[in-house]
Amino acid sequence: MRIALFSTCIVDGMYPRTARATVEILERLGHEVVYPPGQTCCSQMHVNSGYFDDAYPVVKNHVESFSDWDWDVAVAPSGSCVASLRHQQAMIARRAGDEALAIKAEQIAARTFELSNLLIDILGITDAAAQLGSYFPEHVTYHSSCHGMRMLGLGTRQQDLLKTVEGLKYTELEGLDQCCGFGGTFSFKNSDVSGAMVNDKADAVEATGASVCSGGDCSCLMNIGGALSRRDSEVQTIHFAEILASTKENPLVITGPVQLAN
Repeated sequence: MRIALFSTCIVDGMYPRTARATVEILERLGHEVVYPPGQTCCSQMHVNSGYFDDAYPVVKNHVESFSDWDWDVAVAPSGSCVASLRHQQAMIARRAGDEALAIKAEQIAARTFELSNLLIDILGITDAAAQLGSYFPEHVTYHSSCHGMRMLGLGTRQQDLLKTVEGLKYTELEGLDQCCGFGGTFSFKNSDVSGAMVNDKADAVEATGASVCSGGDCSCLMNIGGALSRRDSEVQTIHFAEILASTKENPLVITGPVQLAN
């Protein structure tokens, strides 16, 4: 299968290791991964802040970038951005009077999947250790991001994959379905509320005794990781794609900056 990678702007700009891990997993399964180079943002920040006119050219760019390439499905390591494609982009195009763009946006969104959704529902991956060779001998807890859970209906897909990683000890997070307080521009506009929410989340993470808090959105993990670092916590935040990509031959190192060993 030819799979287009939608890296998302936050992954591309701040967490490229998550994009590399996504590619690694898919290539390990024998798929060809392509990267439409014109891609940038999904427009979610603009839409959520009410800047609909500014969102239109961002949506147009995404549709044109992915229309220029031949691919079977697209994947993003972010439920938040896939939710934006499916629930916002066509609306923005129609608001601008561009029905042709809206139709193309809907067609692209229908073939774009969050990573766990693609792995389980399209590629039939249900056992990370057996089918991917995933190995991560660490104590892990997990935060369920709002958009993936509520807008995409991912359910327990990400946790289910983590639980099948060889060597991984899993402890469920109390209030795992509660928002971390990031919400994009919400954290700037309502900083006091956002800060209280993420501190509650950090308390719950530390209470598990886990060494790693995983999740499916780098934006949430950045927010939680920031709260943990401000209290000098040793808990690391790691996207579940990086854990799935970790193997005995090339293990994920979590001492200091997270990276795959060479």
